[in-house]
Amino acid sequence: MFSQEEPPIILSIGGSLIVPQGGVDIKFLADLNKFIRHYVKQGKRFFLVAGGGLVARQYRDAGKTVIGDMKEDDLDWLGIHATRLNAHLLRTIFVDIAHPRIIENYDKKLKNWKEPVVIGAGWIPGWSTDYDAVILARDYGANLIINLSNIYYVYDKDPNKYEDAVAIEKLTWEELEKFVGIKWAPGINAPFDPIAAQLAKQLKLTVIVTHGGDFKNLGDIIDGDSFKGTVIMPYRIDASFYNREYYIGSSSGYKFAEGESWIGKQLRNIVNWYRALLIRIFLNPKNCLDVGCGTGQLVSILRQSGIDAYGVEISEQAIELADKSIQPYLKKGDITKLPYKKDQFDLVLTFDVFEHVERSSIKTAIDETIRVSQKYILHKIYTRENTWINWLHGKDRSHISVFSRRFWQNLFTENKHAALQRNSIFRLPPFIESIFLLKKK
Repeated sequence: MFSQEEPPIILSIGGSLIVPQGGVDIKFLADLNKFIRHYVKQGKRFFLVAGGGLVARQYRDAGKTVIGDMKEDDLDWLGIHATRLNAHLLRTIFVDIAHPRIIENYDKKLKNWKEPVVIGAGWIPGWSTDYDAVILARDYGANLIINLSNIYYVYDKDPNKYEDAVAIEKLTWEELEKFVGIKWAPGINAPFDPIAAQLAKQLKLTVIVTHGGDFKNLGDIIDGDSFKGTVIMPYRIDASFYNREYYIGSSSGYKFAEGESWIGKQLRNIVNWYRALLIRIFLNPKNCLDVGCGTGQLVSILRQSGIDAYGVEISEQAIELADKSIQPYLKKGDITKLPYKKDQFDLVLTFDVFEHVERSSIKTAIDETIRVSQKYILHKIYTRENTWINWLHGKDRSHISVFSRRFWQNLFTENKHAALQRNSIFRLPPFIESIFLLKKK
């Protein structure tokens, strides 16, 4: 079976990209072919779901013109068959690396498939290919759906009709409902199908809507770099999300012990003393910066052990919860723009921070932690392999970038400013934690 370590990426490809008004877009297909094969060589897997686009609309319009009226099911079936024609074209292009069966019935799940590319098409009336993409995300554990269309952003109103239409970079599923409603109709022109949006909302998925013809931008999305596009997310995850309740544990997902309980405090103390001991024995820095320090407990313990430690935290409420004796060493700041000078610390560290960073900011955040360090950068990141957390922790809504260890290893290995250290620090087994130590070049 193809390696399951890296979850598949789902591309919902609008039919207007494959067959625009001028006929089949050969250049787009050639660029897509090159793009997919490039990332397949890096170990990525893809589900490519083909839409119907203009071809589907032309067939539906032709039917209605000839007979005057058609049932919605019949209109839908014309669109579904158009998606299947487009899917067969994609299947032909990727014949040597694609699964031999095009998914047309999503109840029949793939088993033991080895191919890095799987092609999907429309299924049944009442469901768009957007809905099919969400079904794939649910059934195959994908953490990224990219909806490719002929625009970069979702707008507050139709940009083709209104010059003052405003592009929206981020919105929640509830906010999207205001634009598209909650009902499906054949041929609907919406950035994401309303029925698919309802299921994505229920599954708490994140979807990125962007222009399918800009492959550099598409690569930036996959690589964790800044990009152009609209991110549709389950919740608003920003500084206001990380409130007092989050940091004391009552809304952070812990099943057995809230942060203010005696058990919760003892568990946190044990973990932080272990981390401080690890840092002292293996790295022994003169000074260090804890990025995303929360209430500053690790900073306090590091200072007690003789390290000149400081912390930076996005939440003012977390700093207010910190012990008064440690507050002077804490500063409010964002990981993507750290308020410190270049090469200021022997060690810059993060513990369980990067899974909270939006995909478009990951590379910037990595570069910032490297910039302010003059020697070592240590990142402990929650990854898909860390299954122990399921025993003690429920769903953390702020975990918006949960990837495999391999995803992070690739990012750190490709960075030009630091080298990933393989055996320079003690690591617990992967089902418990994923630690990455970098040394600045």
